[in-house]
Amino acid sequence: MYQFLKNILMLFLASLILVSCKQKQGDKIKVGFSQAMTTDDWRKQMNISIKVEASLRPEVDLTIKDADNNVQNQIEDIEKFIADKVDVIIVSPIQSKPLTAVVEKSIKAGIPVLVVDRKIDGENYSAYLGADNIEIGRIAARYIISNSKGSGKIIEITGASGSSPAYERSLGFNQIITKNNRFKINGTIHGDWEKESVKVPLKTILEQNPDIEYIFAHNDRMALSAWETAKTLGLEKKIKFLGVDGLNTVNGGIELVKSDVLDGTILYPTGGNEALKLALKMYNKEPISKNNILNTIVIDQNNAEIIENQMDKVDQQQAVIESQQRAIKVQEGEYASQNNLVRLLSFFLMIILSLTIYSIYSTISISRKKKQLENINQTVIDQNHEIQEMAKIAEKSNEAKLNFFTGLSHEFKTPITLIMSYVESLIENEKIKGTALIDEVKLIHKNSNRLLRLINQLLDFRKIEEQKFTLRASNTKIYDFTNEVMTNFKGEASRRNIDFQLICKNKNMELFIDRGLMDKVYFNLLSNAFKFTPDNGKIAISISENQDNTIKISFKDSGIGIPENELSNVFNPFFRASNNNKNSSGIGLHLSKEFVLLHHGTIELKSKQGSEFIITLLKGSSHLQPSEIIHKAENLNVTPNLITDYLDVEPDFSQLNVSSQLEKHSLLIIEDNIDLVTFLKAKLSNEYVINISDGSDAIERAMEIVPDIIICDINLADKDGYEISKELKKDLRTSHIPIIILTAQSNKESVLKGLQSGVDQYLTKPFSLSILKQSISSLLFNREKLRYYYTNNIYRIEPESKFGNQEQSFITKMNDIIKFNVENPKFSVEDLAYKLSVSRVQLYRKVKAIIGINISDHINNVKLEKAAELLKSNKMNISEIAYSLGFSSPNYFSTAFKNKFGISPKEYKSSN
Repeated sequence: MYQFLKNILMLFLASLILVSCKQKQGDKIKVGFSQAMTTDDWRKQMNISIKVEASLRPEVDLTIKDADNNVQNQIEDIEKFIADKVDVIIVSPIQSKPLTAVVEKSIKAGIPVLVVDRKIDGENYSAYLGADNIEIGRIAARYIISNSKGSGKIIEITGASGSSPAYERSLGFNQIITKNNRFKINGTIHGDWEKESVKVPLKTILEQNPDIEYIFAHNDRMALSAWETAKTLGLEKKIKFLGVDGLNTVNGGIELVKSDVLDGTILYPTGGNEALKLALKMYNKEPISKNNILNTIVIDQNNAEIIENQMDKVDQQQAVIESQQRAIKVQEGEYASQNNLVRLLSFFLMIILSLTIYSIYSTISISRKKKQLENINQTVIDQNHEIQEMAKIAEKSNEAKLNFFTGLSHEFKTPITLIMSYVESLIENEKIKGTALIDEVKLIHKNSNRLLRLINQLLDFRKIEEQKFTLRASNTKIYDFTNEVMTNFKGEASRRNIDFQLICKNKNMELFIDRGLMDKVYFNLLSNAFKFTPDNGKIAISISENQDNTIKISFKDSGIGIPENELSNVFNPFFRASNNNKNSSGIGLHLSKEFVLLHHGTIELKSKQGSEFIITLLKGSSHLQPSEIIHKAENLNVTPNLITDYLDVEPDFSQLNVSSQLEKHSLLIIEDNIDLVTFLKAKLSNEYVINISDGSDAIERAMEIVPDIIICDINLADKDGYEISKELKKDLRTSHIPIIILTAQSNKESVLKGLQSGVDQYLTKPFSLSILKQSISSLLFNREKLRYYYTNNIYRIEPESKFGNQEQSFITKMNDIIKFNVENPKFSVEDLAYKLSVSRVQLYRKVKAIIGINISDHINNVKLEKAAELLKSNKMNISEIAYSLGFSSPNYFSTAFKNKFGISPKEYKSSN
């Protein structure tokens, strides 16, 4: 009996422990979600996805508050969350500004806030999750532009005023549309996200503009209302409608696209499950991004059915998840009641055992069902990834075509380099000066420059397409600038007897312009003028000030003009007028317009008795961003064959005369173009010892030769020039060698990457041979200055000094090894090379390049410095010192000492 009571007591205590553990497990993460409204299908979908995610996480206690589209209700809901001290707050703001204060209050109270779908004013929130509404606007604009075949007239229907999605979508949409002159927004309706806000104002606009081609609405409900309104006017077949949301519901975006009501809709993901995951990361203080952007795509007739099928699968899986979660809750309720029964009947051993078995079974069953739910959720995620991968493949295909186009343009620069370099040599050749051949050579040079400018225009066209141009405007006297550009055309005007003049009343008027870009605009307009103006004609540039704080620059010629019905197409890329029988790329005027637009100006064309292009630019700099303004004007380079936009060449280094040196410097050329190698070798072999590598063995050749300077291309077979430069600069054996990059890649990203690789000079093809020679001389001269520094400070070099850190580290390590072994008579140059991990030849060349003396003399100098210290200490006689430092005899030691210090060891010892 005693044993039975003891067993029952132990079971009762175990039951109490189990109850206590269960209570501890009841502590949950409180997440408050303030929703704008649940009547919206999009927000219903969001609620469903966040509830499903919460149901998968038993540690989460999710509370959803519906503000019913009332800002004050939403503020009160958030205040209640703060008062209840929830762990995390998720907010889908109705309006941005009114909710800013209460969100800041939550942050101050130590409760992180995740803003979903719409932002608040300022940045005082923990994180944001939602689609990029600016990009949605841009996608809509690009879709309309790429699919437009009609008038180009557009009506935009925005969301509610004060809503950040409405503002950002409109901003992105207008950014793209305003850049394309063929398209125009003929009306903007400020809706409130609901259908009834659209019909009356839209009907008024359509009655006045029946030739509207596209209507872009900020959600699918307003897009449907727009279609219904157009239908009442019989215009639903003529107008194309584009919405946003792409919901898979009744009258949702996907259904409207499939039924041909909408031309397309832009998927606006709800991100409910992502919101809860992000909130839990905030609670756990895991690192997260401030802005978390959800991906989106355009849904049209091409992919609507595929995406509908995918979403149907997702909805089916979510329905399965919800039903299984309900079953789990029922089972959890049963488990709880059984647990209560265990506490009430803990004294009855059989009941406790049966309930324990049932509890174990329930736990296993729940675990299996949760595993099934996780697998289903992973399937949905994988399907999502498949959709994203399909979009990436299409994007990569387009990018590959553009990269081929740009790469081919770069490759043209190497043969042009050879043509122009040889032609320049011929022009400077005294044997053909004054002969009839000189005119033919100059004609080759002229057309080479023309070909180079065409290639640069192709590269500019790619940059414009990728929006990579950055304005660098400086204050410029426009009269002087214009006169400077005109100088290049005055010879042509004189030869053809064309009256070429500049008209300007105020020669001191100033404009903020990017001189490089505006030079290209001038060149294109003047080239066209001279191309289509007959001999004895007239070309005039006039500059005048307008009363509206603008300056007008007119380019007028007496040429053939352009047909009136083609004037609107002149600035389109690759357009050629019907009366144009000249060779033309068709992109010059397109680039000119884009460059003028970068200046926030306009360009227009009039064609009556010739052509007149009119550029209008704003005065001052208030219309420009601070990043678009430079305070020092960049020199305008009017010589097309010197493309060295990033090169500052010192004008005179006469102190260094390489050719006069008794021993020529060695030069390693790393280049796989045989013709260019032949040219450089012919032009530089009189002054330098030339070594060649095609890039496959560049590192090995540099290590073997240890040249005085290296010229290297970027596009090579095995490793590119960046990798080669980086490896050589990192290796102590070659880190001191100056490297010149000589390449066709002239964009700023390539130049920056080259400098980051450690190169000393960056030159672009086509290049001037004189600038290349001067660059080599300059770098060698700087190397001589560095050598002078090391020679005069050889025993005071500190490894952490900012000046020449690699070489200083090498010298410091070498000196330490020599000093440590200075009294070892068997220590040799081979021993020193082994300890420095270099070969004997490389050591000789490295030391010779840095300090100008050979390594044996340097070791002797260190020994003599040590001898001077020993003589001062007066602890050893001269013979002992000589033998201890490895000198063959005291006489040889005395001779070497006197050569270095000017006095004998005996005299030195006596004086100290």
